Amino acid sequence: MLDASQISWRELLDVGLVAFIYYRLILLFKGTRAVPAIYGLVLVLALYYLSGELGLYTLNWFLANFLGSIFLVIIILFQQDIRKALADVGAGRFWRKGGVRERTLKEVITSLTSMAKPRIGALVVFEQRVPLGDVIEKGVPIDAKVSDELLTTIFFHDTPLHDGAVVISGDRIKAASCILPLTHDASLSSAFGTRHRAAIGITEETDAVVLVVSEERGEISLVERGRIYYGLTEASLFGKVKEALER
Repeated sequence: MLDASQISWRELLDVGLVAFIYYRLILLFKGTRAVPAIYGLVLVLALYYLSGELGLYTLNWFLANFLGSIFLVIIILFQQDIRKALADVGAGRFWRKGGVRERTLKEVITSLTSMAKPRIGALVVFEQRVPLGDVIEKGVPIDAKVSDELLTTIFFHDTPLHDGAVVISGDRIKAASCILPLTHDASLSSAFGTRHRAAIGITEETDAVVLVVSEERGEISLVERGRIYYGLTEASLFGKVKEALER
């Protein structure tokens, strides 16, 4: 039996750091397309171990060769998710959470709710830890305090800025008419148009949180981490968005 007195503080620190890093990595990849691949890898590792124990040498040889290149395969297939996770680490999300002022969030939701009734399309992006400088630079600079009236004016049909996304950083609108990368997810329903595909695209590459007002259905959707949540009631919208921004 191992004597606890034989364990040094360095060993405890070593184990603790590794456990913490694994835990934070799990949180970073949670909800991404990399999760099913991780489950699949665990299954392959279990089969590899069992094949060796049971003397299934052909299967063991095959899996050994497969595992020899599995990390390269994962990097190629999930480079976007890995890049996003590394960006989160570099931006500080690995250690801390982001947030947004409640006043700002209430102004945005009030504006989008009023636009949803007459089915005025809108696309609002909340910048989190990962900077959206490249997206902001391609839009029209605004740098104004977030307000219900300003957002409604921007997305009104007759204004030149209504086509594109508004990017919010902190409590300020940084730019309007911003072009976002579209998702390449072929499984996405055809019921979702360009705004929804753009919202999913930017959240696949960054930790941004996006709100979309659909012109066709007159409803507000929440998009985060490449996932879209639609059919949200006005009563639940504030809580859902606040939770996403603090995740």
